[in-house]
Amino acid sequence: MGPCILLLVMCVGLVVADRKMTVAEKLKEDADLSQFLALLERNVVANTSLHYRQMTLFAPTNEAFQRYMGEMDDNLVLYHISNLATTLTNLDYAISSELDGNPPLWVTRRHDAMHDDIYVNNAKVFISRSYQSVNRNNKRQVLHVIDQVLQPLQPHGPGSVSSPVYSPNAYQFLEHSDVFNIGQHRLRSFRQKVNQLQKSKVFNAEGRHTFFIPVDEGFEPAARSDLIDEKVIDGHVIPHHVLFTHATPDAKEFETLAFGDNVKVIVSFSTTMNGKEEITYVKSNTVAGDAKHSRGVVLADIVRANIPVKNGVVHLIQRPLMVVDTTIINFLKEKEDGPLCKFYEVLMDLGPNNQFYTELTLAKDITLFAPSNEAWAELSVQNIIRNHQKLKEILNLHLVRERLPMDAIIHNNMNQLPGTIYQAPTALPRKYLYFNILTRGQNQTLTVEGGGVNATVIQPNIAATNGFVHIIDRVLGVPYTTVFEKLKADPMLNITYNLGKRQMFNHQLNDMEHRYTYFVPRDHAWLKFQIRHPSAYKALFREDFGYFTKQILERHVIRAGRAYTVSDLKLLANETHPFVLPTSRDPLRLRVKESDKNYYVEWNGHWIHVFRPDVECTNGIIHVIDEPFVLESDIRATGASERLNLPFLVPVLSASYFLTKLFEN
Repeated sequence: MGPCILLLVMCVGLVVADRKMTVAEKLKEDADLSQFLALLERNVVANTSLHYRQMTLFAPTNEAFQRYMGEMDDNLVLYHISNLATTLTNLDYAISSELDGNPPLWVTRRHDAMHDDIYVNNAKVFISRSYQSVNRNNKRQVLHVIDQVLQPLQPHGPGSVSSPVYSPNAYQFLEHSDVFNIGQHRLRSFRQKVNQLQKSKVFNAEGRHTFFIPVDEGFEPAARSDLIDEKVIDGHVIPHHVLFTHATPDAKEFETLAFGDNVKVIVSFSTTMNGKEEITYVKSNTVAGDAKHSRGVVLADIVRANIPVKNGVVHLIQRPLMVVDTTIINFLKEKEDGPLCKFYEVLMDLGPNNQFYTELTLAKDITLFAPSNEAWAELSVQNIIRNHQKLKEILNLHLVRERLPMDAIIHNNMNQLPGTIYQAPTALPRKYLYFNILTRGQNQTLTVEGGGVNATVIQPNIAATNGFVHIIDRVLGVPYTTVFEKLKADPMLNITYNLGKRQMFNHQLNDMEHRYTYFVPRDHAWLKFQIRHPSAYKALFREDFGYFTKQILERHVIRAGRAYTVSDLKLLANETHPFVLPTSRDPLRLRVKESDKNYYVEWNGHWIHVFRPDVECTNGIIHVIDEPFVLESDIRATGASERLNLPFLVPVLSASYFLTKLFEN
């Protein structure tokens, strides 16, 4: 009998050891889910379901609970449970929760280049931590671990039953918004416009949609309400997509209900950091407008994001979309923590009603290229803006006295003559902005250069009543690269940079102990030279011709204790009196003139256009020119090098040298 009992015990032990843990046991084993387990055990319905029913659990980590700022009543756990066991593969676009009214949990599959992510509402699923098993009653259960606590739409106060509806849709939420726990926000003004314009059906629509609802504070001034019509209401709804902020890629565009034959409005999200705080904006872009609806972007803070409703998700926003009713200066000062609040602070450091402030206020048709908040944090920028005279120049470099939406800049760039790019005069005399369009697939990125600094437009086309604002990622006119780094990065100067690799010519241009003035032929200048002198151009790139290439480049560089702007050179060397500058090669004898707002330098009897003057760098200045400083003797030498190989050429040149010396004696 004894051996039989022992055998039975051993068999039972083997079965237990081989049995897969239940979800309940998995929760107890994982210390990172202890707060969720405690919440679950306090709720009788959830705890009973865990032991007796089929279910899916979405379990936030302990860190997620520490970040959670919402109410934590015992029923919160029911919003994290569904009564069907659903694996990640089988998750549809929505799954019903066990909270009263069975409000849906919205599922998003975000496809990125390297991997796919899955979100439930705004919470990301840790795919590798999903687990499935059966409980003691042989009911299948699935556990998904998520990085945020799911926050349902709840009425005021714990345990309140004053809400007239469970699981409201977007219109029911809007109609009864005072009942729900949405903080201090009030939605009466927008609700009044929706009812007045009989647009309730838009928010009542079944399916899955995204709704943007402006709060009452966004209806100041009072006249703003008069600008909201049926089309503007439609511009606050994205049909057939449920877009939670973390689950939606930045800058991805979605058509709104206001995307028709005449007016076309798209909406996208953008996220930025203000210190350690993450701020999410929604922007409407009216790409085609009419007399009532201006083209351009309207940017609005999301003041309360990701409110789940029966037919999608609602985001409360700081102001209405599509409505263009503020000047540029009012946009800058609209919010203390707005996307350009640092720009406004810097502007006001010049004193109230300074000249630049006045122009932004009174001008009718302007475009402001405004550096982002992060751009002003650069140390080099902080050092230079303490000089108010320099700051005035820098600010004027960011202002163009005409309306320049992005599509106009692209159009102007496309219509330039070969070898030229579009440039726009700034409010700083004789200073221009130069534009370049980078195209990757369907995406176009606009870059702008001013004062030697190349910046990317990170938010174009913010519309104002008196023009446009483009947010850029750097402060123009405050150099941050050496001459070498600028030469290497500028797509217009590739050929000169590659020639400078010969004999390590470029390396000196990183030196911070000297100041360089470099007349750099742009690529178009070299290509014109190639057409006229193909053999000489080809020889410049030959390894055995590196010494001669270096000599030619040395003629373009002045190394001294200071760098020279074109204005400096014009004072020293006017049209009648040339000025001699020392270079590493030959003395550079120049004259400078200005004609039709363009500069020209005269070298070797020939006037050469300065295509981009005064490209400032940390250790000097680059002047981009339209023709290289190449002598006829250089061309003859390079042509000869094509016909004679170097081993043969050196003895010939040496013999010629000694014979000359012999006859001199």
